[in-house]
Amino acid sequence: MPTTTTIPPFHLAFPVHDIAQARHFYGDLLGCPEGRSAPEWVDFNFYGHQIVAHLAPGEVGHRSTSAVDGHDVPVRHFGAVLPMTQWQALADKLTAAGTQFVIEPHIRFKGEAGEQATMFFLDPSGNALEFKSFANLDSLFAK
Repeated sequence: MPTTTTIPPFHLAFPVHDIAQARHFYGDLLGCPEGRSAPEWVDFNFYGHQIVAHLAPGEVGHRSTSAVDGHDVPVRHFGAVLPMTQWQALADKLTAAGTQFVIEPHIRFKGEAGEQATMFFLDPSGNALEFKSFANLDSLFAK
């Protein structure tokens, strides 16, 4: 009999400089349904996980990068691993919306363990996001 694995949702709180811009970016552009909120914070359903944008202008943005496969990857970032069709649809939507990518959508580690589609971009507060997809999800933690 096959078994299913249920992955518990993670919770991530992060700073933003403007709640209305966060609502537009995460809700309208990324399509994340809004949950609870207050004037200083708002919850989003981020692909089944709970993220919370907190009004904290002094904490926003990314400051450091790390060299990975010929790119300067923002060290502090978060995102989601999506099925390839969903990843491609998001890449197309972001491109059509005129998103300025930190790292354009592309295939990283081609022909190696962990080959993946990836893209990096910033939210309006300068928080870096990465979205990935694997042709074979079993290679998510491949060495």
